[in-house]
Amino acid sequence: MIKGLIFDYGATIDSNGTHWAEVIWNQYQTAGVPISKANFRDAYVYAERALAVNPYIKPEDNFLRLMQVKIRIEFDYLLGEGILSKNDTTDSVIDTIATGCYEDARKSVEAAKATLDVLSARYPMVLVSNFYGNIQAVLDDFKLTSYFPVVIESAVVGVRKPDPAIFRLGVEALALQPEEVVVIGDSYRKDIQPAQSLGCDTIWIKGAGWDDSEAAVHHDKIITDIAQLQELL
Repeated sequence: MIKGLIFDYGATIDSNGTHWAEVIWNQYQTAGVPISKANFRDAYVYAERALAVNPYIKPEDNFLRLMQVKIRIEFDYLLGEGILSKNDTTDSVIDTIATGCYEDARKSVEAAKATLDVLSARYPMVLVSNFYGNIQAVLDDFKLTSYFPVVIESAVVGVRKPDPAIFRLGVEALALQPEEVVVIGDSYRKDIQPAQSLGCDTIWIKGAGWDDSEAAVHHDKIITDIAQLQELL
């Protein structure tokens, strides 16, 4: 019997299953940044690794500020590699891309709230996220705090997905047994597999991923829109 829910945040609630690399790439294209997708992906990985080991993001930074910092790191990498020029990497271009990403996230979050309203009335919910130390500021800005009284953030607890230990913390926060908990996430490797290894039930919100490695993966509960959770839960 289902008694509680664990949600992933990034790419689950704020982009409805679409990997954030795809969201950012779309904004690069809209802004007319003259690079290939392969070069963009290299910059994306570089920025993710830099953010993981350097305190560039402050706890009070909202999602817009996070995106401004992230895009600046990507642009600095592309500039250093000689892929972009200084004219391509102005603050104005960074703000255009970051603002576009912020608006994409805001729209996805607003659309998700109808489902979160329904589910939070039925079940206690916990958020488990790989994030940069500012997830609370992001939730506050998007008016999501009330849905998740407990937030387990990798940068705070010192454990990152796909380590099942971070989901175990979520289960413990719910004060339930794993088999009483459903985990909802967008990544089969980082959300579904580790949660299943604990004995949790899982629902995979499957959208455009980082690559095709999970395209053929079978799972008995796949959705393509967060609103479909109301039917399953």
